[in-house]
Formats: sequence, C-alpha cells, structure tokens
Amino acid sequence: MEKSDENNTVSIEKKLIALYTLQQIDSQIDKIHTIRGELPLEVQDLEDEVCGLETRIKNYEKDIENLKVAISEKENAIKESQALIKKYSEQQNMVKNNREYDSLTKEIEFQNLEIQLAEKRIKEYQLKLNAKSEEIDKSNESLEDFRKEYEVKSKELDEIVSETAKEEDRLKAKSEESQKYIEERLLTAYKRIRGSVRNGLAVVSIQRDACGGCYNKIPPQRQLDIRTHKKIIVCEYCGRILVDDDIVKAVTEKKD
Repeated sequence: MEKSDENNTVSIEKKLIALYTLQQIDSQIDKIHTIRGELPLEVQDLEDEVCGLETRIKNYEKDIENLKVAISEKENAIKESQALIKKYSEQQNMVKNNREYDSLTKEIEFQNLEIQLAEKRIKEYQLKLNAKSEEIDKSNESLEDFRKEYEVKSKELDEIVSETAKEEDRLKAKSEESQKYIEERLLTAYKRIRGSVRNGLAVVSIQRDACGGCYNKIPPQRQLDIRTHKKIIVCEYCGRILVDDDIVKAVTEKKD
C-alpha cells in the first residue's frame, strides 16, 4: 500500500515538473511573439488592403470597358438613325400624296427622338466613365501607398522572424517533447488555462504565501498539500496550477 502511494507521489511530481517545464518553454515562445508584437497582424491587414484595392481597380476597369461598349452601341444607333433620316428625307421628294409624306415625316421625327435619347444616354455613360476613371486614379494612389508600407512592414517582419525562427522552432520542439509526459486531460486543462489568462501563465509557483498568477493568499494547509505533490492543485481564485519551490528548483537544476 505504501509502495503504491509512493509511486503515485512520484507520478504526480513528474507531471508537475513536466507542466512547469512546459510553462517555462511556452513562456519563452510567448516572449518571441511579443517581440514581433502586432507586426504580423499589420502586415496581414496591409496585404488585405492591397488585394482589396487591386480587386476594386479591376472592377472599375471592367465597368469602364462595359461603358465604352455601351457608348459605342449608342453612337452606332445614332449613325443608323441619321442614315434613316437621310433615306426618308429623299423619299419625301418622291411621294405622290400627303399621306405618304406625313408618314415619312413621323418616321423622321421618331428617328430624331431616337438620336436625342441616344445622345442623352451617351452623356450619362460618359459621366459614369469619367467618375470611374477618377476612382481608378485615387485607388492607384492609395494602392501605391499601401504597397510601399506593406513592403516596409513585411521586410521588417521577415527580419524579426529570421532572427527568432530558429529559436522558436527549437522551443516548439522542446514544448512538444514535454507534452508527451503529460496526460491528455491535464494537457487540455493546461492549454485552456493558458488561453484564458492574459499573460499565458497556467502553471505558477507560490510567492510569499500567494499565488504567483493572481497574488491571492494561499492558506497554510493548502500550501502543505501543494508541497506533498500528491495531487494537482489549482488556485481557488484564478484556476492556475500551483507548484512549490521544490518543483521550481528541480526544473531549474535540470535546465542548468
């Protein structure tokens, strides 16, 4: 029975050491991400702006092409109406009665109305075309500014990533290695706590009789339970996993 308890204590102690080790590694990874700051998001936002403006410009150019086609169609319609007016005017000189003359007059009037309507549409299309061209000019100016800023920020990010990538990869490998020694349920809890706290600290040590995460006092009996390493104990205030100085010392000595 005593042997079983001893094995259980060692098992929990190893889990605590693995958890605190994992926390130290993940905290170093967090520091690397802090160095990069908001730069990755800024670069992504700038890239989205560039793509958005490029798409907008393409749409404007497509609209302009459609407007040019519409203007061309109306110009051709005007030419056709003018040809018909000329034809009907010539026919008026050869009519034999007033009825035919009046009929041709109405056709000429109709074609003149068609010309007026086509000219009105051409003016409308031309105004839209000019507005689209102005929008393209403005968008191109903005696009140039965003591209320049994107290139600067992207280069800056690449330099930072280049400087820290090797170290981050090394730490991620160590993090994955440490996770092998932690059961799935406990690892899930660790990740959940890390994701819910601002500083990413899921495992903290006792500092001056208080939780190293939220700084609330820990009762003496609870501190004693933590030092026995018989079970995983969390802070009753913030939910972080608590470890004592012996665990911290074991991890520090192992690191050294």
